[in-house]
Amino acid sequence: MSHARPTLPYWAPMILFGVMTVGETYVPLAWYPYAYAVKALLVTAALVAFREPLADIKLDARLILPSIAVGLVVCVLWVTMDEYLAYPRIGSRQAFDPRPLEGSSVWAVFLGVRLYGLVLMVPVMEEMFWRSFLLRYLTHHDFRRLPVGTFSASALAVVTLASAIAHPEWPVALVASLAYAFWLRSTRSLFGTIVAHAATNAALGGYVLATGKWQYW
Repeated sequence: MSHARPTLPYWAPMILFGVMTVGETYVPLAWYPYAYAVKALLVTAALVAFREPLADIKLDARLILPSIAVGLVVCVLWVTMDEYLAYPRIGSRQAFDPRPLEGSSVWAVFLGVRLYGLVLMVPVMEEMFWRSFLLRYLTHHDFRRLPVGTFSASALAVVTLASAIAHPEWPVALVASLAYAFWLRSTRSLFGTIVAHAATNAALGGYVLATGKWQYW
C-alpha cells in the first residue's frame, strides 16, 4: 500500500489551512471575517473527514494544569521576544481590527469563530501535523510503529526549523516549537501538547483583545 493514504489525514487539513491563509491576502480586508469563517468551516470539515489521527489524542486530566502552565510561559516568551527582539519578519499577517464591527451580529459571530480557530482548531491541526506526524515520520517512514513523543534529533531540527519559517515571527515560533516538542517528549502525550498550545493561543487572544495588537491574530 502507498504511504500517501496513511499520511493524508495528518497533513491534508494543514495544507488546506495554509492555502486558504495565503488566499486571504488577496481578499479585501473588509471581507476578512467571512473569509476566515469559510476557512474555519472547511478546515474543521477536513479534520472531521480525516479523523483517524484524533485517536492519537489520549485524555489525561493530570496533564491539564501543567500543560496550561507550559502554554502560558510560551505566550509570555512569544510576546516579550517579539516586542523586544529586532529581527526581519518572514512575510506578514492580516492585521484585521474587528472593533468597527462591535455591537453587530457579525462582531459576535466573528469573535466566536476567530477564537474557536485560535484556541481549538489550530492547536489540534498543528500538533497532529508537526508533532504527531512529522516528528515521527522523519524519524521512521513507518511512523505508526513509533509511540507519540518518540523522535530523533534530526527530525526535531527539521520540524523546528520548518515550523519557525511558517510564521512571520520565526524566532519566537522556533522557541515555541521546541517547547512543545520537549513537553511532548516529557509527557508522551499529544493531549498535553495540544492543551499547552491551546493555552498559549488563548492567552495570546486575550492579549490581542486587551491591547489591540491585531497583528497577533
